[in-house]
This record gives sequence, C-alpha cells and structure tokens, in this order.
Amino acid sequence: MEKSSEGMLRGNLDLLVLSTLLDGEKHGYLIQKNLQRSSDGLVSIQAGTLYPLLHRLEADHLIRSRWDESTKRRRKCYELTRAGQKRLHSQAVQWREYVACVQKMLQPLFEPGAIPAGETP
Repeated sequence: MEKSSEGMLRGNLDLLVLSTLLDGEKHGYLIQKNLQRSSDGLVSIQAGTLYPLLHRLEADHLIRSRWDESTKRRRKCYELTRAGQKRLHSQAVQWREYVACVQKMLQPLFEPGAIPAGETP
C-alpha cells in the first residue's frame, strides 16, 4: 500500500475495526485476520497498532471485552456496545457521503478524452 493510502487507513481504523465486530465478538487475532481477508490483503494491522486501538475503543465505551477461557489458551474477546453500533453507523454514513463526493469530483478523469495517468497536457 502506498504511503498516502496508509494515511487514509490510519484515519479510518476505528471504522474498520468496529465493522469487524458487527457480526459478533472476536478476539484480537481474529480481528486482524478478518480485516486482512475482507480487504483482500490491503489492510494489515500489526498487534502493536491494534491492541492500543482496542483499549481506546473500550475506554470510549464503544466496545467491551471479556476473557474467554473455553480453550487451552486464554484470550480476550471484544464486542460492540450500543454506543459502538451507533458510532459505526454514523461513521459509515459519513464515509459513504465522502466517497460519493470524491467519486463525483474525480469522474472527469475517467471520461473519454481525459488525460491518461502519467501524462501531462
């Protein structure tokens, strides 16, 4: 991923992480894998980035955690709170509006006769 794409990603990590919890609780490693799989490998978050983000989302009452001890390995599972669901919906609506705006503004680049990438007039 290009550096500019990484900056856009960093600004939207909350939205992406909250979206992975929409279908139920997950532990951190599963959140990482879900983000990577659902983005076709474009989103790859390291544990050193993910866990502080999860702790912040929990402190903001957007997610809650519990210890799962049903397997040999004890692990922390995270799920959306009602406030987290509301934030996710709000951010998703804002993101959709933003994407529509950018698409509208960039549309002339994709019309016949537009300047091809890498060329100047």
